[in-house]
Amino acid sequence: MKKVRIGGGAGFARDRIEPAVELAEKGDVDYLVFECLAERTIATDNMEKMANPNKGYNIWLERRMAAVLPVCARKGIKIITNMGSANPEAAARKISEMCKDLGIKGLKIAAVVGDNVTELVRNYKTTIFETGADLDTIREKIVSANAYLGAEPTAEALRGGADIVVIGRSADPSLFVAPMMYEFNWAPDNWHIMGVATVLGHLMECAGQVTGGYFAEPGYKDVEGLDVLGFPICEVSENGDAILTKVPGSGGELSLRTCKEQLLYEIHDPSKYFTPDVIADFTGVEFTQVSKDVIRVTGADGKHRSDTYKVSVGYRDSFIGEGQLSYGGSGAVKRAQMAGEIAKKRLLLQGLKSDETRIDLIGLNSMVGLKAKSDVEPYEVRLRVACRTETAAEAAKVGDEVVTLLTNGPAGGGADFVSVRELIAILSVLIPRDLVKPSVIFI
Repeated sequence: MKKVRIGGGAGFARDRIEPAVELAEKGDVDYLVFECLAERTIATDNMEKMANPNKGYNIWLERRMAAVLPVCARKGIKIITNMGSANPEAAARKISEMCKDLGIKGLKIAAVVGDNVTELVRNYKTTIFETGADLDTIREKIVSANAYLGAEPTAEALRGGADIVVIGRSADPSLFVAPMMYEFNWAPDNWHIMGVATVLGHLMECAGQVTGGYFAEPGYKDVEGLDVLGFPICEVSENGDAILTKVPGSGGELSLRTCKEQLLYEIHDPSKYFTPDVIADFTGVEFTQVSKDVIRVTGADGKHRSDTYKVSVGYRDSFIGEGQLSYGGSGAVKRAQMAGEIAKKRLLLQGLKSDETRIDLIGLNSMVGLKAKSDVEPYEVRLRVACRTETAAEAAKVGDEVVTLLTNGPAGGGADFVSVRELIAILSVLIPRDLVKPSVIFI
């Protein structure tokens, strides 16, 4: 029975590069998939594209491709990635240029486009998925809108002979579903097999998470070799039977416990996991430990996909002004608390117009807030004052006042840090599937 091996080369934009090289060199993979796109990154990349039409793709694209292109070209490994972000066509052109510089000939590169539906959404009447509010509440602030495409356009690119496929916004599992569809000629309306493929894609999409990353907890869930963590390989057969494994000798682990955690990662209703390809059903999934670092996956299913696409809408929300100082030694917490109170009063005196203010002591209460309890007072703590404002000028007042505490506040403050940044926020809408027109451009 025909089988295909797919390697998970990255799980986020700044993921390690070495594990992908290891997969290409030692993993005997047919495909190398780089999942590098988050909701916030595509919004900021859209803004970069507006400033420069040749940019807007993932900033690590060139580094990743330089590391894997020679070995992938030599071994005939196909590459699929969403590092195209806001500008897949420009990313594909850049990879083409890199191939020429590296002396690599004969590769066919495809860009999947059509996920950018900004103008459509700007003129579309709908409500915001998360809040139920009318889209009009943010319409004038919208900077981007990208639909989550499914696997079909990528599979089309592969059918057209693409060796490298660069995508923008896509559902993460769909990056892995596409090569399975192409290799086995799976029908897009075979809901069971689409459910199976989507579960496998979900397990693979975060790369090192399923092999022990974002899992380890010393003394409770010990994992060896995280410094040389191996990324996963999915070996799938034409009937949907599949195992997960990794390069022998690489760090981390592939076990029942790592797979169970990753299966539940970012899942709302396990019986109804919505993607553009299928509504996947995770409830029957079973894992079997075949041998060390080899897991068999069975029991997935799927239902008819929805008639809408989810669209990630980026909009200009506000500015964040921030200032930080560190305090150490005996009484560090009390001095940091005093500094925070002074900063709060000073910002009131300055007439700061703030929609939200946070005064945190990092190391004491910045993550769990007032619920934080400890029998031992920390010997060092870092004050963070942050305010959300309508303008950059207002936001700048925050850091200015925190810095003055170096000489006008309690003793021992240092290592100051200030910043002003624009906050591009993300919300979602649903739009009819037939309004989105993805296509493939060959370079």
